Amino acid sequence: MRSNKLGYLIKEGFKSIGTHGFMSFASVTIVVACLVIMGSFTLIGVNIGGILDEVESQIEVVAYVEETFTDEEARGLQTEIEYLDNVKSCEFVPREQAMESYASQFQDQTLFQDVDSSILRDRYIIYFDDISLMDETLDQLSQIIGVADISAHVEVADALVNVRNVISAVSVILIVVLVLVCVFIMSNTVKLATLSRRDEIAIMKMVGASNGFIRFPFVVEGLVLGLLGGFLAFVIQWGIYDVVANKIMTGMLGRLITVIPFDTVSGPVMAIFLGVGLVVGVFGSSIAIRNYLEV
Repeated sequence: MRSNKLGYLIKEGFKSIGTHGFMSFASVTIVVACLVIMGSFTLIGVNIGGILDEVESQIEVVAYVEETFTDEEARGLQTEIEYLDNVKSCEFVPREQAMESYASQFQDQTLFQDVDSSILRDRYIIYFDDISLMDETLDQLSQIIGVADISAHVEVADALVNVRNVISAVSVILIVVLVLVCVFIMSNTVKLATLSRRDEIAIMKMVGASNGFIRFPFVVEGLVLGLLGGFLAFVIQWGIYDVVANKIMTGMLGRLITVIPFDTVSGPVMAIFLGVGLVVGVFGSSIAIRNYLEV
């Protein structure tokens, strides 16, 4: 009996979608529009984040070794440096190699024939996992006995961290606003659809139908419309992303930046779109029907 009742309520939910075709179309269109806008800004943020990651990975810190240290002692510092939590990698560069690298920047190599490499110091080229922790890691690095001086682009690192934080904050705020707008519009659209059925709902209340019995078909309707909107938004987002990505990669910008392939983010994007569509549909329908249950 209970399964028959559940089947009836689900059937009524699907039936309502066809009965109120225009409102159903409007609801799906609203969900699609909001999700595509939200997804576009989010994907822009993801790509900017990827570009920042690439730039951050190229920021190097140079730690100079004490001049009094022998070659063996200088090389022995590598274990201590690599032991630091935020150090991703470090490479020992002897003074001879540093001289060759410096001289290679000039066309006339004869300028450095009589220059002794002893004027330079042994050094370590270090890369960090997280440049937002650069100050703390530099303090730890400076406490290692044998590290005489450190050269780091702290201002550049701080600027990149600030840019990342701003982008993250804007993305979160935008997503929250769009979800709230989507829920609001969805609930009002469903509310218009239920306006013509307010007398029917009132009669059902008078004959003893529970709020759950009345609400369930509307929840099913919102759930289906939300999932449909999420799926369509995913397909449209995929198409838009591919078109824009191809134009960027085949243009001048393609030489400067790399666009993340949609295949690498398609799974999370679909899950988020369907999840948001489901929540918006169910929550919007629940809000829309609430006032009509107060008889």
